[in-house]
Amino acid sequence: MEFLLPAAVLLLMLSVGMSLKPAEIAANWRRLTPSAWTRLVLATFILPPLLVLILAWLLPIGPPAVAGLYLIAVAPGAPLMTRGVAKRGFDMQTAAAYQVWGALMIPLMIPLLVAAAGQLYHRDIWIPPLTLLGVVCRQQFLPLLAGMALMHFAPAFSRKVQRAFNLTGNAVLTMAILVMLWKLGPALRDVSPWVYAAALILAVGCMGASRGLLGSKTQGVQTFVISNINRHVGLALLLSGEYLHAKHALPAIACYALAAPIVMGLYARFARRSDPEHNPATGEPKTTSLP
Repeated sequence: MEFLLPAAVLLLMLSVGMSLKPAEIAANWRRLTPSAWTRLVLATFILPPLLVLILAWLLPIGPPAVAGLYLIAVAPGAPLMTRGVAKRGFDMQTAAAYQVWGALMIPLMIPLLVAAAGQLYHRDIWIPPLTLLGVVCRQQFLPLLAGMALMHFAPAFSRKVQRAFNLTGNAVLTMAILVMLWKLGPALRDVSPWVYAAALILAVGCMGASRGLLGSKTQGVQTFVISNINRHVGLALLLSGEYLHAKHALPAIACYALAAPIVMGLYARFARRSDPEHNPATGEPKTTSLP
């Protein structure tokens, strides 16, 4: 796991970088109004952790599970989100704009949100913003920029290797997930059903928060909604070990990693059927618009 997951992330993010169009990402940002930016912050960073605190009060899930789910709730924009969203038929450039924005916000929002939650439990927890910036740079920005640079300076080579990077990265990622599940098997079997329920509710809550706040059923909004479900599991694992010292939070984080693809798959199927901007004959989007 120590090498499989980073290798998969590197290959897939290089492949994503070769597909990105910076002009379209910037255009997506410019289309958002101040009101839309505010609603996006609420849906991405505020409502999910608030939902976890409510679940901690309503369900008997225990402090370690609360810690794990809370870290998931404050960490959006998984490194593999853009490719995963594109494979489900949503707009890749919109997903990339959301992922880059989320990564830029992480060093600002996570320290404040974790510190605020720590005060509720009478604990002083401070995560240095520069540490978080280093993580997102290594996992997201540097591989994306490298892929974009390869496409710019060596387009013929990039087009040849892009598919190979994508296929190999997905194969390595699948292997890493299987290894993780095998190692966590005994721990997952001992997890309370309430923790599985809480993880599923959190995934549905991330979907509902963005869907409810962003409103319209445009292709851009549908992309934001499914992107908001796909949280940064790797970052949550890192923070739980280094700053919360909550080793028992790992099963709860793994539960969310299992719940999120289920909710994303169901939403993707529903969204493609109900989105008025999709051509019913071909299933392709007619346009991409943002809230």
